[in-house]
Amino acid sequence: MADIPEDDLEETRAALAPTLEATAAILPWLAKPRRPRFDSALNQRWMDAGQRLATAWSNRHSQGIDYVRPAIFALYGVALEAADGGCLRLGEALASAADHLEQHEMPPRLIAALSASIECLVEPGGLEHEAFASRVDHFAQRLEAALAPHPGTSERSPVLDHLFADEAREHIEHMRDALLVLPPDAYALKSEAAQIAQQAEHLELYGIMDQARQLAGIVNAALDLDNPEMRHGIEERLNNLAAAIAVVDA
Repeated sequence: MADIPEDDLEETRAALAPTLEATAAILPWLAKPRRPRFDSALNQRWMDAGQRLATAWSNRHSQGIDYVRPAIFALYGVALEAADGGCLRLGEALASAADHLEQHEMPPRLIAALSASIECLVEPGGLEHEAFASRVDHFAQRLEAALAPHPGTSERSPVLDHLFADEAREHIEHMRDALLVLPPDAYALKSEAAQIAQQAEHLELYGIMDQARQLAGIVNAALDLDNPEMRHGIEERLNNLAAAIAVVDA
């Protein structure tokens, strides 16, 4: 390679000098941590309220829904303190959803939207999470859509439903096998249930998605899967999940 003339090098250095100086000037600013948007005590109250709601929602099948509504309005109170548009929108959507908690059968679409929205509340960082604004906007919009009246029902694809049911039945069989081994294979049970939940969500089969997530949560929280009563409870939920899948493919 031919040597670059010294004059050309000097010209290049001179041309780059302003850019290099500007870059050097902003580097210290880039290294500084982002300034918090909210008071730390307020953020802690938000995270505590989010965890309270997540616990109440997770325990709704065993403890009932009486704890969910107060938890929602406690979170809404912190949203009012924050005076943040995203917090307020999510709080209002959750408060609107609270009016449907006493229904004998909540719409599966609303259950899924509530589950996803509440899950995002326990992410690390709380109000200071780098994706907080976009996430609360997304979940508020999802709740609003679930609460909106749907005049018509979209036409389903029998082919996709059949493919889903076939694959889901395979997952069910794998879960039955995992339950039979001693000790039961907790990882396989959770993994197969999570796959069913994910596939069901893609097809907007929110009832099946919620059942599969509940099953995965029970396995995750179980201290002793060898306990006959626990194994029987999981088996019953497997049977209920299999029955729901069969309806899709009927």
